Amino acid sequence: MQRRHFLKSAAAIAALMTLQEEAIASPGEVSRRTLGRTGQSVSIIGLGGHHIGRTHVSEEEGVRIIRTALDSGVNFLDNCWDYNDGESERRMGRALQGGYRQKAFLMTKIDGRTPTSAKQQLDESLRRLKTDHIDLLQIHEVIRPGDPEQAFRPGYVVDVLKQAQKAGKIRYIGFTGHKSPEIHLSMIETAARHGFTFDTVQLPLNLMDAHYDSFTTKVLPVARKHNMGILGMKPMGDGVLLQSHTATPVEFLHYAMSLPVSVTITGCDSMQILNQALTLARNFHPMPHEAITALLAKTANAAIAGQYEKYKTTNMFDGTVHSPQNLG
Repeated sequence: MQRRHFLKSAAAIAALMTLQEEAIASPGEVSRRTLGRTGQSVSIIGLGGHHIGRTHVSEEEGVRIIRTALDSGVNFLDNCWDYNDGESERRMGRALQGGYRQKAFLMTKIDGRTPTSAKQQLDESLRRLKTDHIDLLQIHEVIRPGDPEQAFRPGYVVDVLKQAQKAGKIRYIGFTGHKSPEIHLSMIETAARHGFTFDTVQLPLNLMDAHYDSFTTKVLPVARKHNMGILGMKPMGDGVLLQSHTATPVEFLHYAMSLPVSVTITGCDSMQILNQALTLARNFHPMPHEAITALLAKTANAAIAGQYEKYKTTNMFDGTVHSPQNLG
């Protein structure tokens, strides 16, 4: 059974790899791809916002990591209203001063589902980030079966974001989630029923995901069909996947970047980790098919029950479960 499952997963991933867009870069520069229907050019890696606001990272170091990434050619910045009680956005706002805002494609997310909470969180994010507009605003943690229908209730979060878009506060609209491919598909389908297409979708894409309740095989093809910008996240599952001892950090990241995505968001809480990601992003070449198959084989047994993908199988990564008041 496990061998048949692995062969099926490997075949599906191999088919997806043929859809990969060429990553464009001059020699020694960070490669870029097109962010789906937005037409925007984004770096093949994005800087995760949670890590730069963590307590073991000083404010000065967080600012240094952000600015070094931007100076090195990374232009996609990830963040969220609730990361580290707002500290991640505050540090990023500081880092974007002095001309750095112009170098960045800035994304953040909101938890608010009610009209009032969504508006308040968006305005607070604008203040913290010290900017008059956010390039991409995403609905965070679409992880409950009822989330899609709630988002499209008249006057609720999708309508709030459409109004903010018309007002020039945001440019593009997307959504994120990490719990279930079926909920992602429901969000895309619900949007279609309302005559709406999200500009982007953010989802966990990694070696383990290929084997268990896979976003890669279930959601990626549908998102591409809608020409959505695809934001891969959790290439190492916040380090939990590394505990399987099935692949190295570089192998996990290289695999995720080789999928047909616009950008792979990776957390960097030190200059060493940032430089590791930059090395891969410069003169990027997709992982060869043979190497991918070998890594999928190495990770199959560890991944089959989702024991390392705790964002799927537990509420360990569910910020809006731990702080439900953020939903409004």
